[in-house]
Amino acid sequence: MTDTTRRHPREHAMAIRYQQRSAEVKALQRQCYALATLRLRMAVDAAGGQGAGLAVVSDIDETILDNTAIMAHAMTHQGDNVETWKLWEREGDPHLIPGAADFFHLADRLGVTIFYVSDRFDENKLATIATLSSLGLPQVSADHVQLFGPPKAERRAAIERDHRIILHLGDTLHDFHGAFAGIGLEDQHRLAEEHSDRFGDDWIVFPNAAHGTWMEAEIRPWTAPVSDPA
Repeated sequence: MTDTTRRHPREHAMAIRYQQRSAEVKALQRQCYALATLRLRMAVDAAGGQGAGLAVVSDIDETILDNTAIMAHAMTHQGDNVETWKLWEREGDPHLIPGAADFFHLADRLGVTIFYVSDRFDENKLATIATLSSLGLPQVSADHVQLFGPPKAERRAAIERDHRIILHLGDTLHDFHGAFAGIGLEDQHRLAEEHSDRFGDDWIVFPNAAHGTWMEAEIRPWTAPVSDPA
C-alpha cells in the first residue's frame, strides 16, 4: 500500500472502482486503440505499405493488461504492495484491455515489430511472457518483452537503433519521453504542453485513475465570492 492509499483509502477505492467498473473507462480504452489503429495504418501507408523497420512500443499494465483485480485486492487486504504485485505477476490472471488484441494482431499482420516495454520485475520475465502468450498476443519473446532494468528511455533508444518507432502506447507520461521521469507535477504539465502536438499522433495515452504522481497533489477548490449579509 502506498502512503497516499493509507491516508486516503476512500478516495483510492473510488479511483479503483472507476478504473475497474465504469463503462466510461472501457470506452476510453477502446477509443485509444481506435486512434492507435488509425495512426498505425497511416504510418504504414506512408512507408509504402510495408511495416519492415517500423516498431510499436507499448507499456503493458493498464495499457494492454487490466490489473484492477490486484489493485482491489491490495486495497481490501492492505497488504505489502510490492510483494503482492510480484505474486500477481507470477500467478495473477489479468485480462486484456478492450481493443488490445485487434490492434496488436493488426500490427503483426502489417509487418510492424512490437516491443512490450514495462517496469514489471525482470525476475518475473518468464511469467510475464507466459501471461502475454496465454492471452494470444503476437511477437511475445524475450527480446520483445523488455522489463525493469535500464530506464525506459534507454530501452526505447536501443530499439531506435534498428527501428523507427511510429507509435508509443502507455498510461504514464514517462512511457513516452524520459524527461517526464522523476520530475514534479508542475514540470510534467509544462512538458506535456511542450509536446502537445504528439498526443493523439504518435503518443497514445490510456486512462489510469488509480496511479500517478498526481495522487499527492492538493485539490484547488473554487473560492466563492463572499456575499454581503446585509
